[in-house]
Amino acid sequence: MTSRERLIAGLVAVVTIAAGVAHYADAPALLAFAIATIALAGLAWLVSFATEQVGERFGPGVTGVLQSTLGNLPELFVVLFALGAGETVVAQTSILGSIFANALLVLGIVIVVGAREADDVCMRFSRRLPNDTATLLLACSFVIVVVAISLASEDRASHHVQAISSIAAVVLLGVYLVWVVGYLRGDLPREAEPGRAGPRVPFSVAAVLLGVAGVGAALVSDWFVAALRPTIDQLGISEAFAGLVIVAIAGNAVENATGVILARKGEADLAISVVKNSVAQIAAFLFPVLVVISLLFATPLTFAIAPVYVGALLVTALAVWQVTGDGEAAAFEGWALIGIYVVLAALTLYE
Repeated sequence: MTSRERLIAGLVAVVTIAAGVAHYADAPALLAFAIATIALAGLAWLVSFATEQVGERFGPGVTGVLQSTLGNLPELFVVLFALGAGETVVAQTSILGSIFANALLVLGIVIVVGAREADDVCMRFSRRLPNDTATLLLACSFVIVVVAISLASEDRASHHVQAISSIAAVVLLGVYLVWVVGYLRGDLPREAEPGRAGPRVPFSVAAVLLGVAGVGAALVSDWFVAALRPTIDQLGISEAFAGLVIVAIAGNAVENATGVILARKGEADLAISVVKNSVAQIAAFLFPVLVVISLLFATPLTFAIAPVYVGALLVTALAVWQVTGDGEAAAFEGWALIGIYVVLAALTLYE
């Protein structure tokens, strides 16, 4: 690590400790919330750095899955802590918000940055992962749409949403497992490239940094949730906006930073892998896992969501497939995804 990287890592540790002190010292909610948000951003940089070092040894698929798995740990803990606190609306909307934030906002920013770095102002990447991600997102959308139609029509199945959600969660997890095993088998370690700078830290150190940053982000997410309800009350914002926008963006700060940084460096495949793996994991892995785990709580999660978000999720899946399915994306397509997210965020503000 360079001296600058060591300095940043040290600052990240200090801010993370400060977030813990603010939480346990009962600091004002807005202050604790602000410090926790900064700490999440710092931990995002640390994961980004460690991921880049791991990526020097493996292909973009393995690196993207590893980074997305650790990057989604905060979201897992945010939802669990929210459920434990009785914040069911925030828990459910934060999952949906993570899908929207990554598939629209983050992916849009990555495309804009990546296209500007390309010689012909068009970002190019492997087609397989975007198409796989669209399939997994559509599978999740299918479950949510079918449940929504059943509830709207009040048929017999609508009285068994919890059971249907549990079965669907297991099925989605099975589909995801089949996909990720096959996907990783085709992603071999990189061969050394002439003139390419090697990793700056040993693999063991990079792996430890990833683990520490992931655990740190999980702890900070707990403190973040603790300060969230008082912050919502003080700012007068809706629970939907808090879950779909604030919690989703903060909980996915890892992907926000990593994808953009990689795109700026011209690592198109790795940048897309990081973001699209996150979308796939949230839709076909994290959401189903949380549905199953939530059976232990008083108010379990289901795939039943508000109709407006059902439509938004389906359109998001189609938009992601349209923009990235051909393996290339121009800057205006990235701006289109960002614009869709802004409109959705504005809607939640008035919920």
